[in-house]
Amino acid sequence: MAAAEVLPLPSVAPGDRGLPVLGRSLAYAKDPVALMQHQWGTYGPVSPLRFLGQDYVVLLGPDAVEEAFRNPEKAFANGPAWGKLVGPFFRRGLMLLDFEEHHAHRRIMQEAFTRARLTSYVGLMHPAIARGLAEWQPGEGFQCYPALKQLTLDVAADIFMGGAADTSRAEMDRVNKAFIDCVQAAAGVVRANVPLTRWGRAFRGRKVLEDFLRHYLPQKRAHATDDLFSVLCHIETDDGQRFSDDDVVNHMIFLMMAAHDTSTITTATMLQLLGQHPEWQERCREESMALGDEPTLEELEGLTSLELVMKESLRLRAPVPTVARHAVKDTVVQGVRIPAGSPVAVGVQFTHLMPELWPDPLRFDPERFSPERREDKVHRYAWSPFGGGVHKCIGLHFAGAEVKAIMHRLLRTHRWHVDPSYVAPLDNHSLPFPKDGQPIDLVRL
Repeated sequence: MAAAEVLPLPSVAPGDRGLPVLGRSLAYAKDPVALMQHQWGTYGPVSPLRFLGQDYVVLLGPDAVEEAFRNPEKAFANGPAWGKLVGPFFRRGLMLLDFEEHHAHRRIMQEAFTRARLTSYVGLMHPAIARGLAEWQPGEGFQCYPALKQLTLDVAADIFMGGAADTSRAEMDRVNKAFIDCVQAAAGVVRANVPLTRWGRAFRGRKVLEDFLRHYLPQKRAHATDDLFSVLCHIETDDGQRFSDDDVVNHMIFLMMAAHDTSTITTATMLQLLGQHPEWQERCREESMALGDEPTLEELEGLTSLELVMKESLRLRAPVPTVARHAVKDTVVQGVRIPAGSPVAVGVQFTHLMPELWPDPLRFDPERFSPERREDKVHRYAWSPFGGGVHKCIGLHFAGAEVKAIMHRLLRTHRWHVDPSYVAPLDNHSLPFPKDGQPIDLVRL
């Protein structure tokens, strides 16, 4: 686009200024999709938004999302963006690194997510899943979200920590709470280590996580095993690059958070939707009944109905609905100039629900992703729950295997029902989760 055609960023309309300091953050917490629809209808793909005391630039629609994720001019950075939201608590995690440093760390970490290692991780998942589900107490109104959150943390402990055999349930509960406190810091208004605030709780949570991991670090350095913690301690590239102790701890904190939070959201969404659509639940169960209790990675990948349901669930409720970026230099997106220093919000969830891309977008229809339809192929970034570009989620195949492994065993051992009219009351202050625990009517087979 010629320079003469570049438009300035629109000014915030008087009615869109929101509250002092908070801006439109309460509107986002109430209904982020509705707010994004307003932004799209009022301003188009590039719009201004006041949020928690800052003037954000919002990018909506697949073309704007693509420009942000492809980032060909390296105009957008992750570190400064996520740093303002959760930086002190997930510092130096892979998502918070940029450019050459990010490339170097990702290159090393990729060795922890090869197909051979994923195959090994799947073998470690099954016993942890079986133990966790055996503790569930089925019944009417069973709160599946907190139960799944505990389960995915236990799975992460087995795969990432090698079981942490000397760790008590009380200690794992403390670790789980620490992760929750760190994630929810994103919605903090007071951004300092002040008691009784989100950030104050998150600072204490970060210390819990560091102490927990550093306790196990020496033995993981001393003995190479199949768990991810040990793998990060020992992997190196062909030219000898390895992670320092600090690198290992920082990456473990981020990976454990990403693994169990996003997997919990996706699995809970699948439980809700399969409970409301029994024909799909039976279709998925029939495929799982044809396999054993502990399928291989290849067998999990062959659960085609479950794959369709998982993709549709990720479309309807993206675990990370809005992705943060920071403009490190002046740039142009969709013909609109974005000044250097601007915080940027990339609206992934909004794109997933655009009627221009998805027929009847609010309807649960897993066949959208079938080979005959492939509605997600209408645009490269019509469906991007794992992000895109160099920062695309490194653990996406791990996450898919974990979710399928949990759902596979649930389908073989339980049946559940959810009222078709049920709508999960989501807390959108950080990653979306159901405030009511997402009750389901659960019975053992």
